[in-house]
Amino acid sequence: MTDVVTEAVTALNAKMDGAGYDGTAKFIIEDEGSIVIDSGGARASDDDADVTLTATTDVFKAILDGEMNPTTAFMTGKLSVDGDMGQAMKLAGVLS
Repeated sequence: MTDVVTEAVTALNAKMDGAGYDGTAKFIIEDEGSIVIDSGGARASDDDADVTLTATTDVFKAILDGEMNPTTAFMTGKLSVDGDMGQAMKLAGVLS
């Protein structure tokens, strides 16, 4: 697990503030690793998920820092989504 993934897991759990998420989502941070978010919070993992979101480190950080809207990132091709689009939309709400 890289420092980027470790920092992202910490930031995601703080952002979710124990709210949990009623599905499973995986973030793939290109060249760094994967994070899974579910009802237990965020953790470094490559488990299967309802939806998988893939982005570069810079795009992922910008989304996490609130500098980039996840929907805009998707619409401009900076974030790819594979799987349940409804779950992706729920996740955007949790992370806002």
